[in-house]
Amino acid sequence: MTVKVLRAADREAVAWKNGGGLTREIAAFPEGAGATGFDWRISLADVAGDGPFSAFPEVDRILTMAEGTGMDLTVGGERRLVDERYVPQHFPGDVATDCRLLGDPVVNLNVMYRRGRTAASVAVLRGGPHVEVPTGSTVVIVALDGTASFDGAPLARYDAVVTTSPGTLVTRGHAVVVTLTPTG
Repeated sequence: MTVKVLRAADREAVAWKNGGGLTREIAAFPEGAGATGFDWRISLADVAGDGPFSAFPEVDRILTMAEGTGMDLTVGGERRLVDERYVPQHFPGDVATDCRLLGDPVVNLNVMYRRGRTAASVAVLRGGPHVEVPTGSTVVIVALDGTASFDGAPLARYDAVVTTSPGTLVTRGHAVVVTLTPTG
């Protein structure tokens, strides 16, 4: 694969696994794996109210708030304040997590990856860096605000590219670069 462009307008909103909110899947591996059979999954979640997050056994999460005032999370009994946009937050997906909104609804970019199968890293960038893709890895880039392009492919807000090839990212706002590497 060189570059696959995934348009935000083509995504369907579906209920969370626990029914407490809505999510729009950006990409997953294997494709069509659903909410439980993935090695990795990237989505945008709309959090409109207080309540628990869905539990995902043997899954780790990296959450990056893209819109809203923030959340006061309790992850495994420990408080975690998420009140700054574009700062990745790592936590286990199989530990009880409860959310209290700090104000208006939020939109989170979620990266979920299965322990023992995938390693993931998330970087939020601005500007025009060259994006490296380690051998055997997949990189997913999502424009979070403003516009971006990857090797000339234009991206509007929340559009994404999936690539296994290195290239040049130019952003006119923030973009998240997720690197996913098989481990098992």
